[in-house]
Amino acid sequence: MAQLLEMKNITKKFGDVTALNDISLSLDSGEILSLCGENGSGKSTLMKVLCGIYPHGDYSGEIFFGGEPLIAKGIKDTEEKGISIIHQELALVKNMSVLENMFLGNEIIKGGLTDDNEMYLRCKTILKQVQLEVDPNTKVGELGLGQQQLVEIAKALNKQVRLLILDEPTASLTEKETAILLNLIEDLKAHNISCIYISHKLNEVKAISDKICVIRDGEHIGTRDAAGMSEDDIITMMVGREITSLYPHEEHQIKQEVLRVENLSAWHPVNTHIKRVDNASFTLHAGEILGVAGLVGSGRTEMVQCIFGSYAGKYQGDIYLDGQKVSIKNCAQAIAHKIFMVPEDRKKHGIIPIMGVGKNITLSSLQQYCFAKQVINEPLEETVIHRSIENLKVKTSSAELAIGRLSGGNQQKAILAKSLLLSPKVLILDEPTRGIDVGAKYEIYKLINELAKEGMAIIVISSELPEVLGISDRVLVMHLGKIKANLINNDLSQEQVMEVALKE
Repeated sequence: MAQLLEMKNITKKFGDVTALNDISLSLDSGEILSLCGENGSGKSTLMKVLCGIYPHGDYSGEIFFGGEPLIAKGIKDTEEKGISIIHQELALVKNMSVLENMFLGNEIIKGGLTDDNEMYLRCKTILKQVQLEVDPNTKVGELGLGQQQLVEIAKALNKQVRLLILDEPTASLTEKETAILLNLIEDLKAHNISCIYISHKLNEVKAISDKICVIRDGEHIGTRDAAGMSEDDIITMMVGREITSLYPHEEHQIKQEVLRVENLSAWHPVNTHIKRVDNASFTLHAGEILGVAGLVGSGRTEMVQCIFGSYAGKYQGDIYLDGQKVSIKNCAQAIAHKIFMVPEDRKKHGIIPIMGVGKNITLSSLQQYCFAKQVINEPLEETVIHRSIENLKVKTSSAELAIGRLSGGNQQKAILAKSLLLSPKVLILDEPTRGIDVGAKYEIYKLINELAKEGMAIIVISSELPEVLGISDRVLVMHLGKIKANLINNDLSQEQVMEVALKE
């Protein structure tokens, strides 16, 4: 195969901080290279250099594409060469159609007018190529995340892509959607289109890659043939140490009942004929980690949103805390009862991105640091912030740094720090490690175990079965809003859980 891309001795600095130090990598036509590393390792920075987001002259080193020097002033220059990047946050206009998104800024013009017929026919052809069976005039906002991901790839194909860069493409996809996407990437490879694949899901990395490149702290650790590497090999290269057990499962001393939920039902916020949670009942004890498993759409998140008072639709049922019936209609009431939830979408519901790390941490418990509940005691707040950052090992250059600039793992640690300042009896964690690298995951698992040992009652929802089984004492399995099984985790297997989750 002919070499398509060569990046030589790439160094990128931000002031005195070296983000990339003398990194080199190469890629052949029709080859799939996975780029692995912890959050903050430099993967995104390297891809921004390649795509022209950081233009030529803003870094040192050389880039050759198709045998010619790549001197890009911006992303438009690299797109014209055939390089396309699809970010984790999809860049689609939701209220525009699939066709309009595909040709936005790239319209077919004949005689000074857009050739609508030609664009429609080409759109249909490319949608067929990516196996997306929707009408080109369908609004993008009406599509699922997996379908929107395929629209992004269709856009890239429309621009005659030669190198496709995918950044965490399956973070929010179902298993079925993930399988479709991975098959499509294999199909693109067969058509001589190269791919750089960035993902924390090492099973996908192993399944799809020809080569695996690992970056750590801005340094190139190594590039190897995927066939000769195990997931443990990748983890060791990523974190610089061997993690003997990714899930540090520990025995917990399970004590008295803290939470009891009886006959909880919730209806779809718009279509009230659909039940999202159907007569769910369960208990939770002090010192216990309760895992909740089930396929996407099983009602896991909706169930815990009802307990936290954040569900948008109608719901009913009885909630008991320490044996006493409580009424929870909103998040403030839940927090008053010492129930706190770390949400699935941390960027939308967990942080204020432009606010500093420290202010995000104290936001929910601010009254504790006020004189007469009105004037903030800033020295006390500052002490609490620095103690929280230190205790949870939040990596930040300053407490004043905007939290949106932190890596996903450090944002999640800051959200956990915020929740712990409220001293919750019940802590609900919805997808606590989504989009987080292996090293940060391990630290979060250890923290969850420590909190359970201190007597906190914890609910963990995760789409990753190994995660649920790795840290839970007991597992609830949900399907179509119903709790189908309540299983003690004595060496439970993924097959046992999936068998329950898939049964009608």
